[in-house]
Amino acid sequence: MPSLLKSTADISIRFFRKSFEQLGQLEQNVVKTIMDGVGITRNTNKVFREQMTFGQRIADKVASFGGSWTFILIFLGILVAWIIINSFFLPQPKVFDPYPYILLNLVLSMLAALQAPVIMMSQNRQAAKDRLDATNDYEVNLKSELEILELHRKLDTLRDEQWAALVEMQNRQIELLQKLLVEKSVTS
Repeated sequence: MPSLLKSTADISIRFFRKSFEQLGQLEQNVVKTIMDGVGITRNTNKVFREQMTFGQRIADKVASFGGSWTFILIFLGILVAWIIINSFFLPQPKVFDPYPYILLNLVLSMLAALQAPVIMMSQNRQAAKDRLDATNDYEVNLKSELEILELHRKLDTLRDEQWAALVEMQNRQIELLQKLLVEKSVTS
């Protein structure tokens, strides 16, 4: 393809019918990769991980653990132990959280108040990663589509050239047949 298309201007006019400067950043990137003859695939997971701060990594790990069956089972075990210890094992004056379990409600509320923003931060980062993936997919798909279009053009050109060659050969054969017919009629 680079042999047929000499510059970014040629590529942008041919495929987008706009000058290179009128194209958006993504389209310009695709045109440049076509000119360079290189692929544009990249590992968006690696790119995204490299951009994450230490706090974001911690938040993702907390959100990952907070949404796991391990967390649910451990927390369920703690709740059941809390209730059993306060209801059955501690004598009444030494109970640290009697029946309506107000302290337990406070602990659960604080946990939810801390866990919810951490999970939301993690979800926001996942949405940003999804946008990065979508942008990369768009660039790859656009380049693939443009390359397929160029291949179609090349095939059409080859087919047209072959048709012209076939028509030329057929015309020569018809001329030869006509000469043979003339020669045969003269000799008979």
